Amino acid sequence: MPELLSDLLFLFQRLDWLGVTDILLVTLIFFGLLYLVRDTQAMLLLRGIILLLVLTVLFTSLVNLPAFSWLLRTALPALVFAIPVIFAPEIRRALVRIGRAGTFLPSTKKALNPEILRTIQAVVSAAARLAARQHGALIILQRLDSLEGYIRTGVMMQARVTPELLLQIFYPNTPLHDGAVIIEKSTLVAAACVMPLSSSGILAHSPDHQMGLRHRAALGASEATDAIAVVVSEETGAISIAHAGRMIRRLDAERLENILAAFYDPARTSLKMGFFERHFPYLFPRKDE
Repeated sequence: MPELLSDLLFLFQRLDWLGVTDILLVTLIFFGLLYLVRDTQAMLLLRGIILLLVLTVLFTSLVNLPAFSWLLRTALPALVFAIPVIFAPEIRRALVRIGRAGTFLPSTKKALNPEILRTIQAVVSAAARLAARQHGALIILQRLDSLEGYIRTGVMMQARVTPELLLQIFYPNTPLHDGAVIIEKSTLVAAACVMPLSSSGILAHSPDHQMGLRHRAALGASEATDAIAVVVSEETGAISIAHAGRMIRRLDAERLENILAAFYDPARTSLKMGFFERHFPYLFPRKDE
């Protein structure tokens, strides 16, 4: 213990502003990595690896075990090569987010496109009416990422988006009510589309952990792409929205419209919502949630 304290004192004496900057950069990198894998299965695996490494280091430092130490020195390089394979989905998602950096849809200097505005109003109206009737629905709004692979799994529609069309599609026991509808700008491209299910632990840790496949598909679509997913619960009639692997629940029509408009024209809601609430609405849940 005295040797450890003396080593720490020696390090603090040699610490300067460049060293502090170096430590902050390393801390920032680790924070970013942990932030990217939060609420995923990779987070549980990462915790296990870190705990195993800490216990191993403590054990080998307290007891002299040459053979065991040699095994660790041999196995650690293999573990370093295995990490990219284990965390491949998270790494791919992080690289996609980095590639999207600086890309906005559309420019905040332009007024909201009238076609986009009509589409938002149609989606909001349909979601409110579906929620009142407790008819389940999953509506995917395409943004920059192509959803062609998911469109091919459904039934082609190529129709103008209207509340009546969405109500008819999601009417119970109709041929197209299962699956998602995909909307591109003002066109309902396809219905009954199969979306990827989320593998994160968000729903498992939420109060409404009983939420079903529609919510998992909404989260999965938002994790795999930059699309916006609007989901209506068949059990409770609650309206939720998912984006970037996050979900905000129990929305009313006005708040849903504000959030959707903020994704396409953040300047339109600048007077109603703060910067962080506009860009990260899931961080600011309502008081009744």
